Amino acid sequence: MASLVSGPPRDLIRVGSRRWFLQAGMAGIGGLTLPAIWQQQTQAAASGSPNTKKKSVILFWLSGGPSQIDMWDPKPSAPREIRSPFGTIATKLPGVQFTEHLPRQAAIADKLSIIRSVDCSASNHTPITMQAGNPLARRTNDGNDGGGFPSMGSVAAKFRGPNEPSMPAFVGLADSWVSDVWEAGDMGNDYAPVKGNELAGKFAMPGGIDVPHLQDRDRLRRELDRFGRQIEADRGLDRVDRYTRQAYEMVLSGKVQQAFNVAEEPESLRAAYGQESIGQKALLARRLVEAGVTFVLVSGAWGYFDHHGDNVRWGGIEKGLKPLIPRVDRTLATLIDDLGSRGMLDDTLVMMMGEFGRSPVINKEAGRDHWTAVMSMVMAGGG
Repeated sequence: MASLVSGPPRDLIRVGSRRWFLQAGMAGIGGLTLPAIWQQQTQAAASGSPNTKKKSVILFWLSGGPSQIDMWDPKPSAPREIRSPFGTIATKLPGVQFTEHLPRQAAIADKLSIIRSVDCSASNHTPITMQAGNPLARRTNDGNDGGGFPSMGSVAAKFRGPNEPSMPAFVGLADSWVSDVWEAGDMGNDYAPVKGNELAGKFAMPGGIDVPHLQDRDRLRRELDRFGRQIEADRGLDRVDRYTRQAYEMVLSGKVQQAFNVAEEPESLRAAYGQESIGQKALLARRLVEAGVTFVLVSGAWGYFDHHGDNVRWGGIEKGLKPLIPRVDRTLATLIDDLGSRGMLDDTLVMMMGEFGRSPVINKEAGRDHWTAVMSMVMAGGG
């Protein structure tokens, strides 16, 4: 039982995994791997790269491959079989047009960077290539998906760590993990994303221990002894390293639980984001970066952007894509306005993209097929 006051081997429980947060949540008091976070930050500071400001990324992942022509690059002068069937509207940038279903983004286009020339390389449905930002990272037939390349979020987790020691560095808010989130590759599980839907409420303590008990350090020692008589005389709580002590403080502070409590937000703001799942995820992403998470990936619940045609599962441009665009419009615009009003936009890079673009020519099923040559990426903030 000595493991209750000593961290597990690094190859046993990965930092950022479900088991990591279960243990960090005092499910095995003292068996905490959370101290690795503070060790990473201390090491980063020692190497001359301390986190002096909160710099964060929120990535919206439009799984399936959204049609650039029917959203941000409508090409109204192109032949009928190419241009979007949707009308076009002017944006706040002279000469730049979006399709008619993006009015709120059009109104803040001066705050957006629309990159219409992204080469996405891989045409299969995988987040690997774009989330790794490397054309060599792709799905393969030999089981070595990604070629070992890490995701952008994992790179941020390793080289920056969290902005706040009591928070994870990389959180994914996704309904379908395999199709929407790429992890750390050869960088190792220490830098893999935490599953956000498994974070909230995971900071339970063993029976008989509560926050007042933790605050009473002498009583805590007695409780720990009672649970297993496992603390040896030379390895008591007084000898736990400072990183583990900070892990205890994380539980006392309740910062993770508080970040997930979107009910604290004004009802008017929650309504502005939208009460459906994706709106609340976007609001949660803002709360997470505000609390100290460095990289948040938001996906799922939009619908699936693989619009090959009306006789295919997800529908075509009119029947499948059209109902989804207003959600994309409202969610991104509301987040950017919210970040701006809080003075967070300059320090938060917001990105929106999928795994590839859609073909220029509309097919006979009133949809567009996969297109790797070009796609659009939306960016905002980041200074």
